[in-house]
Parts: sequence; C-alpha cells; structure tokens
Amino acid sequence: MRVDFFWPGRTKRPELRALEDFYLGRIRLLADGRVVVTPAARGLDEREKARILEIEAQGLEKRWKDDYIICLSDEGQDMTSAEFARFLAARDREGRRLGFVVGGFLGLAERILRRADLRLAVSKMTLSHELCRVVLLEQVYRSLTILQGRRYAK
Repeated sequence: MRVDFFWPGRTKRPELRALEDFYLGRIRLLADGRVVVTPAARGLDEREKARILEIEAQGLEKRWKDDYIICLSDEGQDMTSAEFARFLAARDREGRRLGFVVGGFLGLAERILRRADLRLAVSKMTLSHELCRVVLLEQVYRSLTILQGRRYAK
C-alpha cells in the first residue's frame, strides 16, 4: 500500500513534529508512506484568506496525479478505526495510491475539497491543522496494524 500525506508548510511545534516522525516511522514498517510538504502562503494575514487558500491549493495540486484523494474536514465522513481499516483495505485492492490532504491554518480551498474522492473527519471538533496531522498519522498506523492482525495498545 502507498500512502502519501500532503500538507502546506512544515509543522512548527517540535513536540508535534516528533510525534509525526514517530508515527510515520511506524507506518513505514507496514506500508510505503511519505509526507509531502507543499508551499505555505507566507507574509499574508488572515484577511487575505482567498489568496492564502489559492497559493496553498496550487502547491497541493502539483503533487498528486491519479491518487485517491482524501481531504480532512470537520464536515467529512465519520469512521471508527475498524471502518477506516476496511476502507484502506478496499482502496489497496483497487491499487490506487492514497493521498491524504490536511489544509493549513485556514483549511482547504473549495476546489481542493471538490476534487476529493472522500472528505474524512477525524473529529467533529475543530483541531489545529498541526494536531490533525498527528491524529491522522496515528489512525493510519492503527488501521495498518488492524489489517495485519497486529496488536495495538488501546
């Protein structure tokens, strides 16, 4: 299984970056996985939301081709960990590379959300984009362990 994670900008908080590295390392023991950091809009303030989202959308779109795109959104589909594992297994059988997309601090441009094959919620609560990255990586790792019949501490 090939699993790519796309997001604009590097994670700034070192404790969250360490968790990203930890879970990505675990994922790589079970699947082909990588994080692709795309350009983040810099030097703009929140009042320029449309411009920020456009810059970040352009960077994201350049990095995937025929990937099955899963955009994280608090308005996306809910899944349990077991359902998510079955979902990943079904996509693996189709032979398509999975591309998980986490937006920046303002989220994702509407056209990116429309391009998604699936909108997925990791929580109905709003999480920071950096924390959302960690939760996503942990859940992908958990799902891969479920699919391989490995134990995972609850």
